[in-house]
Amino acid sequence: MAKEKGLKNLIIQGAIYKTNYTWKFENRINYESPNENLIYSFIPGTIVDIFVKTRQKVKEGETLLLLEAMKMENQVRMPFDGQIVKIHIKKDEIIPKRHLMIEIKRT
Repeated sequence: MAKEKGLKNLIIQGAIYKTNYTWKFENRINYESPNENLIYSFIPGTIVDIFVKTRQKVKEGETLLLLEAMKMENQVRMPFDGQIVKIHIKKDEIIPKRHLMIEIKRT
């Protein structure tokens, strides 16, 4: 059997298919799972208040800071029991979406 030109393997649930990839598929950005130790802003806004300090131990669900966006104050909460490693924001700072706010680690 002659090798088919330009066809590539596409594996879906263990089945291998021979196909041509589209330009969009070949140049897509590959998914990377998010780092659970970095807390980014989910919306642009202003830091109203910060309730934690570096090296402070925090329980899951505790409020870390208030982020005001569109006239609403959003509580950013601790996703798991851990410790604050570094704070990258200041009170009254205006930040964009996907801005690194706090680094944390599990304890």
